Amino acid sequence: MTVIDVTAATFPAEVVARSATTPVVVDFWAEWCGPCRALGPLLERAALERDGDVVLAKLDTDANPAIATEYRIQGIPAVKAFRDGQVVDEFVGVQPPATVAGFFDRLVPSEADRLVAAGDEPSLRSALALHPTRADAAVALAEVLGARGERTEALALVAGVPGFRAEGLAARLRLEEAGAYAEGFAALDAGDTAGGLDLLLDALPRADGAKDDLRRVVVAVLDRLGVEHPLARDARRRLAAALY
Repeated sequence: MTVIDVTAATFPAEVVARSATTPVVVDFWAEWCGPCRALGPLLERAALERDGDVVLAKLDTDANPAIATEYRIQGIPAVKAFRDGQVVDEFVGVQPPATVAGFFDRLVPSEADRLVAAGDEPSLRSALALHPTRADAAVALAEVLGARGERTEALALVAGVPGFRAEGLAARLRLEEAGAYAEGFAALDAGDTAGGLDLLLDALPRADGAKDDLRRVVVAVLDRLGVEHPLARDARRRLAAALY
């Protein structure tokens, strides 16, 4: 179902909840509005051309004034795009077909997005073939290659890629090539994050020339855990103590 009519009663389910899985574009219109009648077919065509990727919901503002007030509709036609329950893009008034198409395209995952989301090696290589500088694809592919010991290609993929995940992976690959800290890495790979961090943090004071790379690995793990994770808070304290 690509084009639907919604009311105040169905808006929470058909727009807000549905947008958690599929982007929803809402056309706020009214029967008396001439510009609405001009824009409507353009919106419907754009939705149909992206069948299954975007839903167009049409809401009559005269029949549903509470929703129009809630979303501060001051002029129509007004168009708002919802993703994960929130308005992520919008415009007011009749727009050229190319502008409408671009509005919808921003909501639809690109082919590279789909390939990265798939996450397997052929898909990740295809994503990089489409966009050679795409960092998330490069890092994900490097993780796949590194896990099976193909460290040279993996390092080449993440060389110069910014971000804790890429820098931590590159550091780990260099340490693995040197045969260092295998027990800590094995614990991390087995899902024992606490045990792996303990081993790596305990090794830091004696790391000498490997200290910077070991720090990058630990920081990448902490970044993945998130600031509020109890394990991360304790590990950050231990990391600072070991370094300074």
